[in-house]
Amino acid sequence: MDIELARLIRDRERGRDQKQRVGAFARQSGTRKHREIHLQANPQQVANAMQLLQGLPDLEVAPGLLPHCISVWYDISIHCQQSLELFLEQHDYCLLQTLYCRALRGWIYYSEQTQLRNLRQPERLLKKYNETYSHAWEHHPHGDFDETPPDLRQDR
Repeated sequence: MDIELARLIRDRERGRDQKQRVGAFARQSGTRKHREIHLQANPQQVANAMQLLQGLPDLEVAPGLLPHCISVWYDISIHCQQSLELFLEQHDYCLLQTLYCRALRGWIYYSEQTQLRNLRQPERLLKKYNETYSHAWEHHPHGDFDETPPDLRQDR
């Protein structure tokens, strides 16, 4: 049995939504991201944090795969995981501080900031092909070149 199929069956049995969940280190191309926010709280506080996050625009929130997790889907041009976690910390929710969670958060913060910075940069034309080829043609010996010095040439 495929792992993804097993997860879909498990989620269906638990009554969870059928949104696509990808792993924390899985490659997510594009600007739409799925992340898991790990809280250091009981399930009731997780439910309160979910209600708080649902009030934010352009953010989809669902229960996480673990009892102390919240799944969020967002576009990084609007939200980022760092801002969402800061928002929760400002409302007195504590994030899980294991070494794994801190390293994972640092990696996600870095990758999202890098992707945003790259998206905001104007697209640069690395080579100006016309100038490159004309410059190479000028220095390349070809059949149109006359080696006779200019003072010895006869005007025709």
